[in-house]
Amino acid sequence: MQNKLKLKKAKSTLPNLKVLEDLFECLFYSSMCKEESELITVTITFIDPENPDPAPPGHIVPERWSCISFDHHIEMTTKALAKLSKAADPGSSSLAVYYNDNGEIYIWGMIDQAMHYQNFLNYESDTGSEQPGLFQVSISEIGTLNVLFDYELLATLKQNVLVKRYLDVLTIGPISKILRKNAEFLKLTLREYIEQVYPEESYADWEDFLDGLWIQTFSRLLLKIQNYQHGGAILITDDNADLDVKYRIHYERLTLAMVSHARASIDNYVAERIIEEDLVRGKRSVSRALYLKEAGSFYDKKGTADEIKGAISFIASQTCVDGVVLFNSSMISNGFGGVLRAKKMPRKIYVSSTATATPKSLAPHDPKHYGTRHRSMIAYCWNHPSALGLVISQDGDIRAFSKIEDKLIMWENIKTQQYMTGKSQRKRKS
Repeated sequence: MQNKLKLKKAKSTLPNLKVLEDLFECLFYSSMCKEESELITVTITFIDPENPDPAPPGHIVPERWSCISFDHHIEMTTKALAKLSKAADPGSSSLAVYYNDNGEIYIWGMIDQAMHYQNFLNYESDTGSEQPGLFQVSISEIGTLNVLFDYELLATLKQNVLVKRYLDVLTIGPISKILRKNAEFLKLTLREYIEQVYPEESYADWEDFLDGLWIQTFSRLLLKIQNYQHGGAILITDDNADLDVKYRIHYERLTLAMVSHARASIDNYVAERIIEEDLVRGKRSVSRALYLKEAGSFYDKKGTADEIKGAISFIASQTCVDGVVLFNSSMISNGFGGVLRAKKMPRKIYVSSTATATPKSLAPHDPKHYGTRHRSMIAYCWNHPSALGLVISQDGDIRAFSKIEDKLIMWENIKTQQYMTGKSQRKRKS
């Protein structure tokens, strides 16, 4: 932790080890407290009240954070955190925390506009301003602390386990390959659209965008399910064997909304580019038809983004009924409340410590050590090699299952939010 601070915030006065120990000890014990019969969820920002914004950007956007000071400093205790947590929803604000010359930690104010940060992390927004202070720490569950530097998740403490890395299985590795293959319907539809409407456009330039749209939408679905804190399961398969689905439906709106959103994005990009090129060539006006196309595609893009959001919420709520939510390979929902009937279990499953599931990263485990929901998913994916299964626990943990060659692989500690490394943050800002 101290080494990370030295590398990232070299110009700031850094807290000593005792201050950090006291801070995390207080936060850890606070995570086990209740306020008005509810568990505490709160985010603190470690920030100097004497110099809260040492290097503001040249252009300050309207939605940027600001600090609001209390009339007096409040000693940081579990009791004080519990009380203030009711007024500091992590989705909208954080508590400003620092320390005095004696190493005593205190709460000195609040920081607003946190929803924009959360929206970026949850793929609800394309942009997000830099974060205040040296670092942030959030309490999300009993004994669970998340430590963040700007948009980088440094580590998560889950009770007595320190998770230093979340696996980006949705972007690289076998699961990513499955999801990208499932995006073929979207890609083929958009390839035809580009060839017919914009023959001068290269489809290859849009393929990464389409993959990203598909995977981000799937990430948002998992995040929405996590937020319900009910637990649930998703099964992606085109095989109806060993399945008993209580509530059969055929819901293709999510997939069709992604197609519409991609079309609107292409329309808007092309119209904006033509307008920009005309202005560069010295043209002093824009044709009415082009203006209407640019404006119309902009609102279509926004509207279809909202449609995707609504479809995600519709599907995610179905996981609150016991059983799996069933998708086919084109992400069309075919029902919920599903029961997996496959019985034959592998002797071992293999837990991968990397997204790519290389042979050296696999550790054998006994599937009998897992609960009923996990065992039924293990059995189904073992008997149906083309299937991809995901189990979301009540505490938000996600485990993914797929049979790769002759092994049933399980991935855990899966990355769903849009966390960024220091390197990727520098690239984004440049």
